[in-house]
Amino acid sequence: MTLIRQWAQAVEAQRGYLFPWAPVCLACGIGSYFALLVEPGRITVATLAIVGIALCIGALRLRDARGLALMAGCLMVAGLLLGIARAQSVAGPVLEYRYYGPIEGRLVGLDRSSTDRKRLTLDRVVLKGIPPQDTPRRVRVSLHAKTETPDFTPGSVLILTGHLSPPPGPAEPGGFDFRRHAWFLGLGGVGYTRTPVLRLERPSNTGPAVWITDLRFRISAYVRRSIPGEAGGFAAAVLTGDRSGVGQETLANLRASNLAHLLAISGLHMGLLTGFVFGAVRVGLAAVPYVALRYPIKKCAALAAFAAGAFYLALSGGNVATERAFIMVAVMLGAVLMDRRALTLRAVAMAAVLILIWQPESLVSPGFQMSFAATTALVAVFAWLRDKPWTRGRGPVQAAASLVISSAVAGLATAPFGAAHFNQIAQFGLIANLTTVPLMGALVIPSAVIAAVLAPLGLAWIPLEVMRWACQWILGVAEMVAGFDASVIKVPAPDAQVLPLLTLGFLIFVLWHGRARWAGPAVVLAGFAFWFAAERPALLISPTGGMVGVMTQDGRALSKPSGDRFVARVWLENDGDPAAMQAAAERPLFSGPRGVRTAEYGGLVLHHITGKSGAAAWPGVCTGGSWVISSVRLDPLAGDPCRLFDASVLSESGAVAVRLTDEGPKLTTAAEQSGRRPWNTPRERPRPF
Repeated sequence: MTLIRQWAQAVEAQRGYLFPWAPVCLACGIGSYFALLVEPGRITVATLAIVGIALCIGALRLRDARGLALMAGCLMVAGLLLGIARAQSVAGPVLEYRYYGPIEGRLVGLDRSSTDRKRLTLDRVVLKGIPPQDTPRRVRVSLHAKTETPDFTPGSVLILTGHLSPPPGPAEPGGFDFRRHAWFLGLGGVGYTRTPVLRLERPSNTGPAVWITDLRFRISAYVRRSIPGEAGGFAAAVLTGDRSGVGQETLANLRASNLAHLLAISGLHMGLLTGFVFGAVRVGLAAVPYVALRYPIKKCAALAAFAAGAFYLALSGGNVATERAFIMVAVMLGAVLMDRRALTLRAVAMAAVLILIWQPESLVSPGFQMSFAATTALVAVFAWLRDKPWTRGRGPVQAAASLVISSAVAGLATAPFGAAHFNQIAQFGLIANLTTVPLMGALVIPSAVIAAVLAPLGLAWIPLEVMRWACQWILGVAEMVAGFDASVIKVPAPDAQVLPLLTLGFLIFVLWHGRARWAGPAVVLAGFAFWFAAERPALLISPTGGMVGVMTQDGRALSKPSGDRFVARVWLENDGDPAAMQAAAERPLFSGPRGVRTAEYGGLVLHHITGKSGAAAWPGVCTGGSWVISSVRLDPLAGDPCRLFDASVLSESGAVAVRLTDEGPKLTTAAEQSGRRPWNTPRERPRPF
């Protein structure tokens, strides 16, 4: 009872500081939903709803620590129900097999793939031989045609001949699940075409959504014409979110210098834009004495900034990062309208609650995690510095100190999340940000606003010329920093429990008031200990059987230098291995002719079979105790003399990871890790052809 009483007293002491814990409890429920292996049924959902209501009623009746505990439980149940509701609300048909044939659809999006190919997103899809009720609502097609495909107007009905397949599963068990990501994007098929794309119909009855998309593409094309080269693609991405003009080499430089966040229209861009509009409108109104003395010009400026932010959100395509940034800005401007302090942890928590209610799936995205980690850390640090004597006053010294502190704090707060998701740490990111971020606020964003004002007069080229110089400087810094020796440190992927522990420790330290907050760093250290102790699988088999990777003293050796390039790249990145695929395939382990590659490792004899020649030779290599991995379906042999992982087996299991233990090899499959969820459970129905 003494421990319970002490806990109750500690919680009571937090009154007035507990609201920032609301999104934390909500996130625990949402995270629990995504960790489930089986989708909750109707009876379970009804029971959860009843439990949640009972907890809420109990929390309202009790005004002490017990009520706060019940409210925390209510929020967790609410988060779980939000995840269930969201997954069902976006449910749509998903391809269950590979399709080749004519594809018809309306153009609603254009970007670039990881291989630097233009990529079309189509809705109102029509596929030959597939009934409308089984046709995906959206598909995404990469353009592999050598002929230049013209830029069509959004809303145009396009027709092409291409390959489509279901969204692929994880490259390894426990890895990033693109099927889940595609489910919430409404993508039911992904693929490519090698033929030119034709326009079947021009846009008609487009509506506001397609109109704003068309405006977005027109502005992007105008900016790229006004600012040639990669600088124009960068400027267009900053202004409209259209990254189709940014090449892969530029993206790699931006990532290596920790400047990739400048491309994503997120908190920095939205804050700079609304801040510039707020300041410009307020100064302009203050210059008119009649208006300044009779109207609340600060609130008028806040409304103007809100309108500018809403237009920027619509123009940028309304992706998750921009929606998140707009909600945060809207909450802060709302605080200004209500004469409350804008930059507080309460405002950040309110923004997080709204985003988690609107899009619960954003919790597991790196954008959400990094954005709120940076914002929470910045607000907490500057709140602590606000009343320090040496920080009072204004001037160039304080401005420079604020820039250094904000860049350092944001970099430290987001570094663990970036390393966990992208397997790299940019060593010189602070230097790159200090030399580029000021230009974003002083030149790039103001030039964009001024260009929008001067465009009707035909004078937009003047601020765009200023923007060109600033963008070239930013890209030049990125290229220079990326060229430094050891500019990027590769790190292995952490186990599943690491990020939750790091996040919990960070939140305890920032949000809790009292001596117990120092438990936070201990939890963070525990998270890093798990990270450092993590061991990568000794053997990995790709979901298609087209690639095998075995861990050696020199790094992971790949069974062949080509094929399944994306999977091989993911494996090497998760290993923290900077080697290219070709170099990993040259590591001495696999030997033998093309089609049948053999390796001996940890007492296992592995045979990787590919192509028709390998399939023909497979009965001869299937000996007792050996493992055979094949990218094609093989006829089983009598007596099962070897362990077989062919296309038939892997279609059910997905990717396979093997760890060597004293008891023998321990297998883990992607199907076991993912469970049976809506995004990876096919419906039973026959193929139409």
